[in-house]
Amino acid sequence: MAKNYEELEFTDDFMFCKVLTSKPELCKELLELIIGKKVGEFVQLDKQQPIEITSDGKGVRFDVYCEDDQNTVFDCEMQTGTYKNLPKRSRYYQSMIDLNLIERGADYRELKKSFIIFICPVDVFRFGLHKYTFENRCAEIPDLLLGDEIVKIFLCAGGTADDVSDDMSAFLEYISGKKNNNRFVQELDAEVQKARNREEWRMEYMTLLMRDQEMISKGREEGRELEIFSSVQEGDYDVSRGAEKLGISEVEFEKRMEKAGYKIPEKI
Repeated sequence: MAKNYEELEFTDDFMFCKVLTSKPELCKELLELIIGKKVGEFVQLDKQQPIEITSDGKGVRFDVYCEDDQNTVFDCEMQTGTYKNLPKRSRYYQSMIDLNLIERGADYRELKKSFIIFICPVDVFRFGLHKYTFENRCAEIPDLLLGDEIVKIFLCAGGTADDVSDDMSAFLEYISGKKNNNRFVQELDAEVQKARNREEWRMEYMTLLMRDQEMISKGREEGRELEIFSSVQEGDYDVSRGAEKLGISEVEFEKRMEKAGYKIPEKI
């Protein structure tokens, strides 16, 4: 069940995007905390940046997408739902970033260094670490990096090892729902409290929520329609009964059924 706007936390997708993109200094500090080094000045910082460059409209919508003046791209994702196939998702996100840069006129030799970051409340790899960093390297010579400048980081609040700084530990506690006195955590939480009073953001959230609910409802109706088409095709009942179930004419039913790729049974 969807949350009321007043109940949104930093870990909720909408709030995560709003806080970090409205406060570039906090986004910059979070990225520096995660990757362990300074980040350049942002030349682009977008919330839920859509990239759709394939002919069939398939693409990706990043949570927080940014580029700095040091030729580096960052995609930061708050992952609180399903954790299935995160490695493959990171691969897909990386490919879409590169394709987008190429579409914008870059030669492959000019592709930017990129960081794909997933922030997760649980330990997705179950090795007890709070931070898993992946770079492409040679299987035969582990110290030999490929040098493609692709880094994927999975930050896991559910880790148990003593492997991160005090600031990172405090941030991960916050992700787990435990507030603390860490200066950065308090600044993030203060922005969340302020955001809850932003009426324009409340309206935006409600609009998005209504749109999502409408799409879910439409999907259920389309699923029901396809189920009826299948039943008619299999001979469980005739076109007349199928049209009656959908509340449309037989002519309209047959048009929709054929358009959906189903075969209309011959009339006896």
